[in-house]
Amino acid sequence: MSKPENPEAANASAWSGRFSEPVAELVQRYTASVQFDQRMAEQDIRGSLAHAKMLARVGVISQQDLIDIQRGMGAILDEIRGGSFEWRVDLEDVHMNIERRLTEQTGDAGTRLH
Repeated sequence: MSKPENPEAANASAWSGRFSEPVAELVQRYTASVQFDQRMAEQDIRGSLAHAKMLARVGVISQQDLIDIQRGMGAILDEIRGGSFEWRVDLEDVHMNIERRLTEQTGDAGTRLH
């Protein structure tokens, strides 16, 4: 097993960084929990917001990052509640799907949350 040359590709999903070949669709479907853990999306968002507040309080992220994360999570929650959120099996679970969307919306602030 060798690591991918592109470090960003390794972060695409939890498993992809461990193998040099793409994960087969069958394996993605087998290991993914997103189909049934979508119901935990609001709790995942609340947990991430609490984590972001703590990071800002101790100075790990800036106040602006916190504001951006809060704004992004609010928009994501609206998408989920409105049924327009795009759930991706290749991202395996609810947390990775939300984290990917947050990073799309907020850029660097989203990457600093976790």
